[in-house]
Amino acid sequence: MVRFNLIGSRSSRTTLEKQTFLQGGSQRTGTTVHSFIVPFRKCLPIWMVLAGLLIAGAPLRAAHATEAHLLIEADTGKVLEAENATFPWYPASITKLMTAYVTLTAVKHGRITLDTLLTVSPTAAAQSPSKMGFRPGTRVTVDNALKMMLVKSANDMAVVLAEGVGGSIDGFSAEMNAAAQRLGMTQTSYVNPNGLPADGQISSARDIAILARAFIHDLPEYEYFVHIPSIRYGRRVTHNFNKLIGRFPGADGFKTGFICASGYNLVASATQNGKRLIAVVLGASSGTMRAVRAAQMLERGFANNTLSWLRPALGTVDRLAPIAAAPPNLRDEMCGPKRMHPASDEDNDVVANTSATSAAVMSFFATGTQPPTLRPVDMIAAAPAPSEPVIVYTGPTRTGAAIAAAAEADAARDAPPKAGKRGKTARGKRDGNAAPEAKTKEKSKKRLSVTIDPKTTKPPADAKPAASKKHDAKRTGARPASATGSSAKPKTAESKPKP
Repeated sequence: MVRFNLIGSRSSRTTLEKQTFLQGGSQRTGTTVHSFIVPFRKCLPIWMVLAGLLIAGAPLRAAHATEAHLLIEADTGKVLEAENATFPWYPASITKLMTAYVTLTAVKHGRITLDTLLTVSPTAAAQSPSKMGFRPGTRVTVDNALKMMLVKSANDMAVVLAEGVGGSIDGFSAEMNAAAQRLGMTQTSYVNPNGLPADGQISSARDIAILARAFIHDLPEYEYFVHIPSIRYGRRVTHNFNKLIGRFPGADGFKTGFICASGYNLVASATQNGKRLIAVVLGASSGTMRAVRAAQMLERGFANNTLSWLRPALGTVDRLAPIAAAPPNLRDEMCGPKRMHPASDEDNDVVANTSATSAAVMSFFATGTQPPTLRPVDMIAAAPAPSEPVIVYTGPTRTGAAIAAAAEADAARDAPPKAGKRGKTARGKRDGNAAPEAKTKEKSKKRLSVTIDPKTTKPPADAKPAASKKHDAKRTGARPASATGSSAKPKTAESKPKP
């Protein structure tokens, strides 16, 4: 039998009698249990205790975070969704968004121009992929370096920009940190301009969203850099690693990132019906999943949910309280032995779409509307909307037909060796494999001649007269010996094996 006792004044409670029968699952006459309805004010301390326990447990759950999500309104900074949003994280190549912000701020203030020529240094050329792979001494404009960095996520171009604007990586990193502090990115620190692994390279979903808002508000004239669908260098076409571009309706930015320790990161934005949202995903399992997560959040944010007022207010992004913890290290999950394929930001795990899905995608891009049945996972799996790649090139700024000429020159410079040279090499290899015995015989003959000649510099004691040697030489078909070397040549001829 179970008895429930609630303490309360006799005058403030209402008694409802119910017969409760509890014993081994069978119903028998049992003891009468009185249930008391206590006024809400009496239960308020209990609710406060429960709320305190939930708040206390939040950092504990965050300590084991494997993903962080954040969705905000671009105009107001209002937080619509947040999960581990203030947990420190390795930003990876999302760092390049700050590199672009500092560089374009320098352009806006007149320190440099988009046409300024920068030189690829040995330090820049030595950066790890993803990169353009230019040789030291190659010159490229700020405009082209930005496009290569933001679309292909080229690490070498990030260093080229850093050295061109800040004089060195350390100098530019100081400018990045100063900008982060000015914007209120209190959880962020930079030590390089490209996000390659470094202990001091830390940010959070909160700070990344603050940076994205600043890019929109401070640099509207340069915003086109963050939503270029693809670029073409020579004959190579590279699509934007942000899979929302050209797939999600209204997608208009920003940047992806990946290192083994961080997982797959993405900050993305989209605009629908005049409303712009910013989504941040950190620590996703693949390039596709980070895009799907962002698309799902954006879709929920744009939906006209009549019950949204029931959600608790999360405030604005700058008011989110930081969490004091070390960034999670996802190396084992992302790059461990259980990983079936090498992990990189150039993630190619999108499954080939069906013709029906492709037709639906093309249809909604043509009409500017979103089909109601197209799920985020289908959008990301579909091919992007067709677009003309933006041509990038090395050398000074060009216009009109000169751009195409520069692209052709870059293509010729990067072209593989001609087929004729490869054919000669192949034929030489084939010939070498076809007649190894003949080569061996020729080498053996040469070795025999070279070995014997030094030993025959002096004639033996019982040598025949010169006339006899000449006669023997004629009989054996050898040439007559010269006056100076009569003893060497016949000996060589006699030493050769007879046919």
